[in-house]
Amino acid sequence: MSDFFSQGGYAFFVWGAYGMVALLLVIEILQLRAQRRTILARLGRLNRIRETRPNDLGAKD
Repeated sequence: MSDFFSQGGYAFFVWGAYGMVALLLVIEILQLRAQRRTILARLGRLNRIRETRPNDLGAKD
């Protein structure tokens, strides 16, 4: 079992690479969630603006 964790003397590099990939995946997921929230908030504001703005397309005053 210790041979597996020592990785033939390259444990620092091997486990460091796994750790970096895991860290980057977590950062990516958090970034995508924040971006999704921002997009949904913008769409909500756009819908509220469209609902409150009078419809001027058919007016002939």
